[in-house]
Amino acid sequence: MAWWRRKKEPLERGKGDQKVSVPRGLWSKCDGCGEITYTDEFVQNLRVCPVCGHHHPMPTHERIAAMIDPETWELLDTELRSGDPLQFEDKKTYKSRIAKAERNAGSGDAFASGIGNIDGVPVSAGFFVFEFMGGSMGSVVGEKVTRVIERGVELKRPVVLFSASGGARMQEGILSLMQMAKTSAARGRLRDAGLPYISVCLHPTTGGVAASFAMLGDIILTEPRALVGFAGPRVIQQTIGQELPEGFQRAEFLLEHGMVDRVVSRLELREHIGALLRLLQNTPRRAEEARP
Repeated sequence: MAWWRRKKEPLERGKGDQKVSVPRGLWSKCDGCGEITYTDEFVQNLRVCPVCGHHHPMPTHERIAAMIDPETWELLDTELRSGDPLQFEDKKTYKSRIAKAERNAGSGDAFASGIGNIDGVPVSAGFFVFEFMGGSMGSVVGEKVTRVIERGVELKRPVVLFSASGGARMQEGILSLMQMAKTSAARGRLRDAGLPYISVCLHPTTGGVAASFAMLGDIILTEPRALVGFAGPRVIQQTIGQELPEGFQRAEFLLEHGMVDRVVSRLELREHIGALLRLLQNTPRRAEEARP
């Protein structure tokens, strides 16, 4: 009988043999180079690909743990919650979207504010929660950002803000746009007090956040390949009807054109911020000299 016509007998499995199942989430694939890495190792490396250095999205609680010194973080302003001043409704009500975002992100809104140390330097700090409605800035986010800055003035601490946002929250209309002026005014008071402000623009930092306090830092840092700008590249290209330059609005392009000061790997960011803060604090600067 020809071999291809032979009846195939099932292989017998030994008594000790069991079907091996691979737990879901054990491996992570890099979006940049396709390399496969153990998820635990990937997370320990701050979600930066160990092969190509591609920076992947990072949950806010992991970023706080990576940037703030252990056992120094005090979360504040947790009582603030978004209202629904315009009774906004599209396919869903604004209230239902807020409730869903709270469940998914585990946060009261799109911003976490508090005090802590970065590389040994006491700071007033804030982190956008991009998992919450794309980090959009409504009245609560604007209030929290303002409190972070005002707390810096009160405690005489430098301010560090980590921005990752799609811009102003449309469900709050003009009230969300007012936060641009509110936060920028608070930043002006920090400048008058002669205190340092470092702005870290993460991927993406766009819209009203980019058009206000995020681009008003004494020093503006970004992570590699971060998208930073007001309108997105596709919107701009469609509006002007022209091809945009290679890498337009990416961190390296902005550095080359003087829009940001440094592009820093996430793996070095905490130490880099600490060194800059120590340098700024040791540089005498009276309030009247801080004004342009």
